[in-house]
Amino acid sequence: MNYYISMFIDNELGLDDKIEFVKSVHEDKATYEESLELLEQEKLLTTGIFNKAPAFAIKEKKNWLSFLNVKPLAYASVGAMAVLIVLLMMPVQKNAVASLPHRFIIYKPDVSKVEISGSFTDWKVLPLSRIGSSGYWQIELNVPEGEHRYTYIVGGEERVADPTILTREQDDFGGENSILLVGA
Repeated sequence: MNYYISMFIDNELGLDDKIEFVKSVHEDKATYEESLELLEQEKLLTTGIFNKAPAFAIKEKKNWLSFLNVKPLAYASVGAMAVLIVLLMMPVQKNAVASLPHRFIIYKPDVSKVEISGSFTDWKVLPLSRIGSSGYWQIELNVPEGEHRYTYIVGGEERVADPTILTREQDDFGGENSILLVGA
């Protein structure tokens, strides 16, 4: 759900997607609370926290250790604020997720090349192998457990959702991605 909240905050959702998002926020308390939390973080980031930090001047003294005497609480506050911002912006490390073998297969007899690209390949394009003269193309990949988006690229240009997967979503380029759930 973080993905949709982020898309909503960044105004990257279409009108229909925004309507669905608002419905889900209304119906699911956890989504509502998570949305509020992320909006509060966005508010902190966009209000210029550093512009509100107290300004202080360091007077030139002869002793090179004199900077330690200048408002140590101000240094501690700015340092703590910087650490907090860095921690909020760091992605949460997930436990290692098991990968399972998955065979992707599509029937496209009239093309010379079929590729696949998805979240499990970091959206890198990988070629599928033709299966004899049957018109089928395949690739077997180890896919981490979880929910993944992907698309086939037919003939080097045309993006095609997997016809065997009914769950899909609109991508950012006017096409559709298939949504694959791997594992439990």
